[in-house]
Amino acid sequence: MEQKGAKAYVAELIGTFVLVLFITLVVSISSRSALGFTDWAVIGLVHALVLAMLVASLAGVCGAHFNPAVTISLAASKKIRGADAGIYILMQLAGATLAALVVKGIVLDEGRPVNWGATLLTKSFLQTNFNGMVVEAIGTFLLMGAIVGTAVIAKNKSDLTPWLIGGALGAAVMCVGPLTGAGLNPARAFGPMLVSGVLDNNFGTFLVVYTIGPILGALVATGIFSWFYADAAKEEGITAAREDVIVDTDGDGVPDAPAAADAPAADVPPDDQPR
Repeated sequence: MEQKGAKAYVAELIGTFVLVLFITLVVSISSRSALGFTDWAVIGLVHALVLAMLVASLAGVCGAHFNPAVTISLAASKKIRGADAGIYILMQLAGATLAALVVKGIVLDEGRPVNWGATLLTKSFLQTNFNGMVVEAIGTFLLMGAIVGTAVIAKNKSDLTPWLIGGALGAAVMCVGPLTGAGLNPARAFGPMLVSGVLDNNFGTFLVVYTIGPILGALVATGIFSWFYADAAKEEGITAAREDVIVDTDGDGVPDAPAAADAPAADVPPDDQPR
């Protein structure tokens, strides 16, 4: 199991910062107070596009977790060392908090009615934290299923992997957002709740709904999808698509030439030579 380093830790910080920044910004300006209704289709699309970009650009550096539930699930399946997982989670929480601070500074008045993108239960739909926990677990199950099924399982990896992972998050947000605000990520919930000042009065909700719920959903998804592919080769978390990996066996800095085909093509003389 590869030990992570400073580059991976900083990448998790930056990736989580960017993800939470755009999420909370779009929630703040696409809310009922700004538009008269909350446009969850637009919010879900932003989730999908930003996460897909981050997975495509940073998976080769840090594994592109950006979510404590993902990190804990991969640590439980021994895809990341325990010490590295702990540092990842700290970086994710810090990145989400910094993002929430920036959004609060940008849309101080516009974002106030929605607590600058903080996640809270919609009481008209869900009356208990348990119901919210189940909803968050279901949404995170979809996200983690896409991560394991398309990125951790080596034979399923392709150039579409970032889009499938981002699309899974976007679809989950569109469906569960009206119910819970679509945390699906303890760090995404923590930062805005802390910065907006609602964490103290809603700590139980944060712990049960937005922390335990996503972690349970991620663990169940990892267990089921790993069982489906029990005999398949697995990657150490999310990595670059296999066809994009540069092979340099002799270490001279020059990529190896593509492997020859099983049956070499027959020599064809140039047009200016007799055949």
